[in-house]
Amino acid sequence: QVQLVESGGGLVQPGGSLRLSCVASGRIFSIYAMAWYRQAPGKQRELVARITRGGSTYYEDSMKDRFTISRDNAKNTVYLQMNSLKSEDTAVYYCNADLKTLPTAPLDDYWGQGTQVTVSS
Repeated sequence: QVQLVESGGGLVQPGGSLRLSCVASGRIFSIYAMAWYRQAPGKQRELVARITRGGSTYYEDSMKDRFTISRDNAKNTVYLQMNSLKSEDTAVYYCNADLKTLPTAPLDDYWGQGTQVTVSS
């Protein structure tokens, strides 16, 4: 069993900051890419940012100047620092990890339950 648990969401005023965390636990051999997605009400889930095990990052254009993804491989944890938040950043933010549970297992895709981020005055 593998679990991804997000934390750090909440209510913040426009222009404020939040730092999301996601910890992966359970039977994990190795985690490859980790990512943050978000889903706003009535919209499709979209990629926010992605980071490889080696630290290479990718951001959606609209977020690359305000958000920073990072990870701690020793702690199986990925972070998302969000600055200059806007009302349109309001969404449920989901953690995603591509990992193997055993050396011979296939690479598989796991999701967290999500954490709500609300940007409002």
